[in-house]
Amino acid sequence: QVQFVESGGGLVQPGGSLRLSCTTSGFTFKTYAMNWYRQIPGKERDVVASITSTDHSTQYVDSVKGRFTISRDNAKNTVYLQMNALKPEDTAVYYCNFIRARASYWGRGTQVTVSS
Repeated sequence: QVQFVESGGGLVQPGGSLRLSCTTSGFTFKTYAMNWYRQIPGKERDVVASITSTDHSTQYVDSVKGRFTISRDNAKNTVYLQMNALKPEDTAVYYCNFIRARASYWGRGTQVTVSS
């Protein structure tokens, strides 16, 4: 059974930093690309960052480039999202995700609120 445990969200002031973690079980983590998505209430869930399983290459949505860093530790079955220089518009619920055989698996999400 695929399981995700997401952590690291919270309330932070603009310009601050947070590190999200997603520890997984129930599948062979090292063989799958992993993604972080975010969702604002009333809007669609959008991809923020992705990391491959092979060479750990990364991709980011333009709005977070230079501020967010996705990484993974295959020994710990964990994917991270380091978020720096946070802005109020980064406020959202953040989800980790992977796709296997065209099925999409999601964590429960962790709330990130950027506010003064």
